[in-house]
Amino acid sequence: MEKFKVVIVEDVPLEMKGTEGLLKAEVPEAEIIGTAQTEGEYLKLMRTAEPDLVLLDLGLQGSTTIGVELCRNTKAEHKNVKVLVFTGEILNEKLWVDVLDAGADGIILKTGEMLTRTDVMNVMAGKKYVFNQPIMEIIVDNFRDGITRDILRQEASIGYNIDEYDERFLRHLALGYTKEQITGLRGMPFGVKSLEKRQSDLIQKLFPNGHKQSVNALRLVTRAFQLHILDPENLEADEE
Repeated sequence: MEKFKVVIVEDVPLEMKGTEGLLKAEVPEAEIIGTAQTEGEYLKLMRTAEPDLVLLDLGLQGSTTIGVELCRNTKAEHKNVKVLVFTGEILNEKLWVDVLDAGADGIILKTGEMLTRTDVMNVMAGKKYVFNQPIMEIIVDNFRDGITRDILRQEASIGYNIDEYDERFLRHLALGYTKEQITGLRGMPFGVKSLEKRQSDLIQKLFPNGHKQSVNALRLVTRAFQLHILDPENLEADEE
């Protein structure tokens, strides 16, 4: 592959030295044309530098959001520049989502298998979502958990004969809506009396052997969570 130019952004001198050594040893095509340890240094460097790739650490000067903003600005102002995040933020999954939304071409976690020639070359070849093994394991685990939750919810809905309106009713009760507010939802063709009847029917379904007279909306919603009819990680209100 032809040579390409790289800028490294890293605020820890020892890690900067390690990243430079790793690139020189593993990716001889990479020409390091500049380094920066702070946001200011990076912005100044990018006024004149024309890299093909930016290796970006997220945690700069004690802040994780600076790296995300640098990624967003880089992708906006230098559209042909690839940004590969190389970070020690190994537990902050929201930060990974934020930097992907900011346009990052990939994320390499500084744990286990480090930055490799394959990672760098994949990004330079135009591939998106380049991840190393540690982050891939987390992504796969989360994917598996999400699919499992969906299956449990589908099975519970079938087993307890929960229809679309039951789910919407329970979901909005869980979000703190009153029955009056739920009747105002778009596509919810029920009045308060009908919802009270629906709530009574749901109590009969979900508490077949319980003391039904003591079941209020809170207990009903809690039971829906226990039976996987509702997913606590996917509670969003419908349009009103």
